[in-house]
Amino acid sequence: MNADWHPDPTGRHELRYWDGSQWTEHVSDQGKQSTSPMDAAPPQHAQQARQAQPAQQGYQQHGGQMGGQMGGDMFAGISGDLIDGRFAEVQGSGPQLQNAKMLRVRVTEPFMAQQGSMVAYQGNVTFAYQSAGGVGKVLKRALTSEGLSLMRVEGQGDVFIADTNKNVHILQLNSSGISASAKSILAFSASLQWDVERVKGASMLAGGLFNTTIRGTGWVAIVTDGEPVVLNAAEAPTFADTDAIVAWSADLQTTLKSTMSAGALIGRGSGEAVQVSFQGRGFVIVQPSEGYPVPGSA
Repeated sequence: MNADWHPDPTGRHELRYWDGSQWTEHVSDQGKQSTSPMDAAPPQHAQQARQAQPAQQGYQQHGGQMGGQMGGDMFAGISGDLIDGRFAEVQGSGPQLQNAKMLRVRVTEPFMAQQGSMVAYQGNVTFAYQSAGGVGKVLKRALTSEGLSLMRVEGQGDVFIADTNKNVHILQLNSSGISASAKSILAFSASLQWDVERVKGASMLAGGLFNTTIRGTGWVAIVTDGEPVVLNAAEAPTFADTDAIVAWSADLQTTLKSTMSAGALIGRGSGEAVQVSFQGRGFVIVQPSEGYPVPGSA
């Protein structure tokens, strides 16, 4: 039997590692590894246990985990880094980052996701178009081009979501809120409330200065185009280009600052020399991308 994770022949744990010649002390339960010494046991014990275990039972026990933890028989005659366990699912309840670019949500209660963000799912899961939620939101979206295109996800299983290879980050809200660009929101708890709001301090005629505010208690997954930086607005007055801003604490005070007198566009991505100014206690998330380069710039 090849070196790999297999059902623990002692029955004390879900999985135990066979190093190719004997059982080791390394065990795994629901994706969490630990040690549990034992005497070496013949490898056929694990072989018999795997043959007796139905595939669906294995899925339920291990949360659908693939890779090196599904047993050697599944990948007989095949080897390589893709199936040696290093790309296996990261286990856990609720939303779990599988890597920097992909999120897995274990569905125990409904959640909202960006339409078209599903890349795979396991189990009995349904997806339904979610309307804007009212005439007011529909009008705001039509007038401002800001708004969420959502699908409601519910059932039992695992759902994998991503957005064009962008980095995924999870925030936990506890009776609080964030203001974010709709294009930066990947998914969030269905219990959270959201609306399109004008950025405070911005003129009603200032195009593009509307954001989506999400409030309540639950989780939010946002995406960034590259590795972000989180600025503490309480340390000093903070300014950011409108196209580089990802999200900020909803209670921060915002105003607009114009730098037209400087004679240059200091924000590469913005069509105007305008930044959003932040003051108060909270954070501002910015990304190393401001959209497509300005034509004619070098």
